[in-house]
Formats: sequence, structure tokens, C-alpha cells
Amino acid sequence: MNGRSLLPALLPALPRGGVIPGLRGAAMPGVRGAGDRFAALLQWLCLAVLLAFLVLPLLAILTRAGIADIARTVAEPRIQAAAWNSLTIAVATLALVLPAAFVVAFALTRSRIAGKPVLRLVCLAPLLAPSLMPAISLVYLFGNQGLLKGWLAVLPAGASIYGPLGIVLGEAFYTFPHALLVLTAALSVADARLYEAAETLGAGRLRRFITITLPNARYGLVSAATLVLTMAATDFGVPKVIGGQTSVLALEAYKQVIGQHDFGRGAVIGLLLLLPALASFAIQRRVARRAQAGMTGRSVQYHARPHAGRDMLLSLACGAVAVFLLALAGAAVAAAFIKLWPYDMSLTLAHFDFEHQDGGGWDAFRNSFVLSGASALAGTLLVFVNAYLLEKQPVAPGAALLVRAIAVVPMAVPGMVLGLGYAMFFSHPANPLHGLYGGMTLMAASCVCHFYTTAHMTLTTSLRQIDGEIEAASRSLGQGWWVCCLRVTLPIVLPSLLNVFRYLFVSSMTTVSCVIFLYSPETELASLAVLNMDDAGDTAAAAAMATLIVACSGAVSLLLNTVGWYCGHRLQRWRAN
Repeated sequence: MNGRSLLPALLPALPRGGVIPGLRGAAMPGVRGAGDRFAALLQWLCLAVLLAFLVLPLLAILTRAGIADIARTVAEPRIQAAAWNSLTIAVATLALVLPAAFVVAFALTRSRIAGKPVLRLVCLAPLLAPSLMPAISLVYLFGNQGLLKGWLAVLPAGASIYGPLGIVLGEAFYTFPHALLVLTAALSVADARLYEAAETLGAGRLRRFITITLPNARYGLVSAATLVLTMAATDFGVPKVIGGQTSVLALEAYKQVIGQHDFGRGAVIGLLLLLPALASFAIQRRVARRAQAGMTGRSVQYHARPHAGRDMLLSLACGAVAVFLLALAGAAVAAAFIKLWPYDMSLTLAHFDFEHQDGGGWDAFRNSFVLSGASALAGTLLVFVNAYLLEKQPVAPGAALLVRAIAVVPMAVPGMVLGLGYAMFFSHPANPLHGLYGGMTLMAASCVCHFYTTAHMTLTTSLRQIDGEIEAASRSLGQGWWVCCLRVTLPIVLPSLLNVFRYLFVSSMTTVSCVIFLYSPETELASLAVLNMDDAGDTAAAAAMATLIVACSGAVSLLLNTVGWYCGHRLQRWRAN
């Protein structure tokens, strides 16, 4: 490419208004030549990949769990208690996270508080950490040898951080940035004319908030609530580290498959884990159908006016949230460099000597880096090819219809359920792909499929913003579709492509649930090493490995931001014209 984008050449070919006579509505022709047949073949190959690595593993769970197994497992008091614990912990996490995320999102989008970039950076930092990290921090702060253990004295006698309290606090740290992203997007769009009309009619600030702001943010609130509920109910990492004697469904699935090799009971629990995700997905889709656009062509963007009292209250609330997040992130990072917490607080690098620690080594970190890089590269390529063919070259309608339906499936499937399906499907000796089981390729495939929906929606949204007449103009000039794809479409969607790469890399670096059933001693990952080190009692080494994960994810994100700025400067100068 090197700045030789075809777009500047195509734009003058378009008449005023960007429409070529005779080509309106004809930008998506049927199969006409070898190029279109190649596009159709690619579309069917992409569908085959999604069927093999997403649909069939999920079907393996459905076919493995019989009605009798489901009835017997559900009737067990232990499973009922675990299900109740999962539900109550998810609701408690929601009650803590949703108001806090809404306040911070409101402060970022509807106020004039100082330091918004720093606040946003702090609040999104948990995305770079594995879910085990906040649990380790809580142990260091409020555990048996914790610095702040005395603070728990205000709680009823017998209260401990090892149980529901610790799980809820850890899940709050883990789920908060996800809810914040959704709510920030919901509140960032508002029509100023509605607020001006309400003010003219004498409506006060509280009434404008209740009658305008909240209804407009309803879809975002429901989406954030369902997301938090699903993540908290199906998470495995936080309960494993700090759950104590409190059992949840995700832990029960782990014990049945890893501890007792009972895949049948594991499949039943996997189905139970799927229920809250499916219910949340159905609620979200129902609300989405009723949602209306907050902005129209005549809308005026809302800008917050100065208000000292509002900004002061929001600053205090956001400061409290930032302190909570920094405390949980900072405790684990600090513990990684402290010799013996809390007795000898001198600094040391001994905890990074993983070769002499139980539960993992530097090989695990290298495996994680390789896996994340492979997942990001292969996933970005798969998602881009799939999204481009769907939006710009729909020459295989049957395959396109199936791909569109399958693409949203991972949104409703918890990582542990997908990993369980992989273990059942690929561990069977009769499976032609059985050789992949325990290898890095299969783990990378599970990561790509687990995080597929968000990446797919990001790129399809970006591609839909490009007028289809550009492809039509390219065809009229006698160019193959791949020429327009590489020299026009790719440079335009490059920022979204880098975002997808970063999302897949960071998510693969921090995931635990979807790979917990798939690794072998040779393919152990850093996030799993954190879990194993904590199990072996090397909590400081676990904190050191978690710190390395955060540092690596942050460095890669910074590098991609730099690459994005450079590519945007070299390849997208036409945007300034």
C-alpha cells in the first residue's frame, strides 16, 4: 500500500453525489466470473471454519447431556446451592457495578469534570488484567495476612474476604470496564433540542434527567446489566482464588471435568451456565427491537454546561471508583516486587524467577504471547474476510445467511461452556481433528471463536459506512474485487482492523475460562500459570505473572496505537481533503 491507496483515484471517477448512472443498487452483482467464484469459495470456507470450531463443539454439549442426567444433576443439593450462589453473587455484583458505571459514564459524557482522559484510562485498565488479579489483590489487602484486614471488623462477626464478599468485589473489578464501555456509548449521543425544550417548559434538572436522560439510555442500561450478570454468573477465575468454601456453577463444572473426568455431569452444568447467558441475550434483543435512534439528521449534539455542584459531586464519586480500581490493580503489582508481604516490605525481583516456582514458568508467558499473537492475526484475518464478503461481495447467499446467524452465537455462550464443548468434541478419538487436542492451534481457535462476535460487529459496522458505489466503480474500471479490497477498503477500515487485533490479543492474553480444559503441560499459558501458582501457595509469583500479563497487554496496546497513528498519517491523508 505505502500510501498508494486507490481511493483518491476512484473518488474523481464518481459523479457528484457518488453515484454512477446505471450502477445504483447494482453494487452487489451475482457470480459473474472467476473472481466471484473465488469469493464464493472463500465464503463457504469461512462458514466451514465456523461450523467446525464453533457450532459442532456446542452441539457436542447438547448431545452429551441426556434428560435423565439433567434431572439427576439438577436435583442434587450441591448443584442447587452452587446455582443459588452464582445467581446471588451475580445480582450483588450488578447492584454494585451498574450504578457506579452509570455515574462514571455520566461524568465522562455529560459533565465538565477535570481529568477525563486519566479517569477513562484508570477505569478501563482492568481490561488488561486477568480476572484472577483482583482476587489476588483482595487476598493481600483483606486476607488472613492482609494490610487492611482490620477494616473487616465493621462487618458482622465471622465475615471473611474468602467467600461471597471477596467474589463480589473481585467480579466488580472484572466487570466494571465492560459496563462502562456500554454506558459511555449510550450516553455519548443526545439531542440537545430535547433538553432545551424541557428547560423552556420549566422542567428542573432532576426531571430532565428522569424524563429524557434515563429513557434514552434504557437500551444501554439493559445491555450493561445483562452483560454484568452473565459475566459474574459464569466467571471461573475470581471464585477459584478467593471463593473459599463458596461453590459456584463454574467451579462445579471445573471439578467435574478436571477432578473427576465426568464429562456427562460437566455437560449438564455447562447447559445450566448457558441459561443466564441465553436469558440475557433474549432480553437484550427484545429491548433492542423497541429502541429508537437517539440522533436524527436534524439533531443537535448535546454539550454539558458548567455546573460547579454537579461537577464536584461527580468528581468525588469518580474519585472513589478510581481509588477502588487502583487499589485492586496496585496491590497485586506491588506484591510482585515485595519480598514477603506484609512482614518484609523490601523490594525484590525474586518472584519473577519463575523457573524456580511451582505452577508455571517463563515458557507459560512465551506460550501466552505466541497464542495471543496467533489468535489476533488469524482472528483478524478471518473476521475481515468474512465481514468483507458479507458486506461487499455477497456472491454466496446461502453461506452468507448462515454466517450472519452463527456470528452472534458467541455473544450468548460463556467461555467455560465453549471450552467444555471443545474438550468433548475434539478429545473424541473418532474426530478427524483429534490431533489438535492439547495443542496451541486448538487453543487459538477457541479464543478466536469466543471473542468473535465483538470483532465481527466492529468490522461490519465499519464496512457498512463505506458506500457500495466504490466497489461498483472499481468493477467498472475492470479491476477485480480483491484490488478494491486491498487498495481501497483495507486502508479505510485500518483503524477498526487495529482495534480488532488489539481486542483479540488482549482478550486472549487474559482469558482463563475458554482454555482451562484445553491445555497440556507443554502449552500452559500465563493466565493459567497464575491460577496454578496460587493453588501451589506461590501467591507472590502469581501476582508477578499477572503483572507481566498487564505489562505485555499495555505495551502491545501502546504499540498498536502508534502503528495506527503512523498508518493514519501515511494512508488516510485524503480524509483531510
